Amino acid sequence: MNATLSLAYVTPATTPSWKRWLVYSPLARIVIFMAAFIVLNQSSSALVHALVPGMVKTPMSSALVYLAVFVLPAILTYVFLARIVERRKPEELAVRRWPGALGGLLAGALLFSTVVGVLWLLGSYHVTGFNDHANWLPALLMVGLGAGIGEEILFRGALFRIVEEGLGTWWALLISALFFGFAHAGNPGATLWSSAAIAIEAGLLFGVLYHVTRSLPICMGLHAAWNFCQGTVYGIPVSGQAADGWLVSTRTGPGWLSGGVFGAEASVIALGLCSLCTLALLVVALRRGSLVPCRPWQQLLQRFSRR
Repeated sequence: MNATLSLAYVTPATTPSWKRWLVYSPLARIVIFMAAFIVLNQSSSALVHALVPGMVKTPMSSALVYLAVFVLPAILTYVFLARIVERRKPEELAVRRWPGALGGLLAGALLFSTVVGVLWLLGSYHVTGFNDHANWLPALLMVGLGAGIGEEILFRGALFRIVEEGLGTWWALLISALFFGFAHAGNPGATLWSSAAIAIEAGLLFGVLYHVTRSLPICMGLHAAWNFCQGTVYGIPVSGQAADGWLVSTRTGPGWLSGGVFGAEASVIALGLCSLCTLALLVVALRRGSLVPCRPWQQLLQRFSRR
């Protein structure tokens, strides 16, 4: 299998050299994407505050603002990148891909439930009550669908995909996972270990899942279900953020097992189970021969030869 056939974008051979570097190179497209996203993000934030001055901060208002100033700009910026800059249809977001989101939701719920099940068997996870008044809708919109859609567009749709096109799959996995992990470094209770754990268990898993499926909706579904189950179903902090869950729970034991105040994502159980899934997907990719090789020097020579 020719690995490059699965790539979403390849620079046309007839493109002038200056345009290859300033518009179509991986670095240029990432810079264009981030610049456009920041402009839309800041514009959306200013518009929201102008339209609703003195907004009372509630869980629902915070969720709606998050959708308006982060998720919507991410979607619009990605469509702009694909349609205007790359001049293509974003097949990774095509309608035929969206049924896969259901599979992602089921996989995410099953995966995190397995993490909780193992913690319970080891005597670390304890249910102390049931909260039928849990404020689940803001959590679904914000840490579930909002984070699932917005973060997957940024870290898999833009960063992983574009770096893979330029430096190959292995570098794309490493770079996107590191950025994803340490994007959570400012969260409550975050440590160097928690950031590294998220980079390995989630950054690598979502990256390989996108590589194997070439579908953003399935990644979004898995991400959303993982977050929603963690906080709203099982009552565990989501990346350090306090949870209002249907199950009122505590975790005991050493931090490396329970995840401590950051939540189960900093547990070796989550790290181990997600790593097993990542390895399984890598086996699929290796058998397909779909891993994109790193050939920056050959690409550099080809670009100079076309001048």
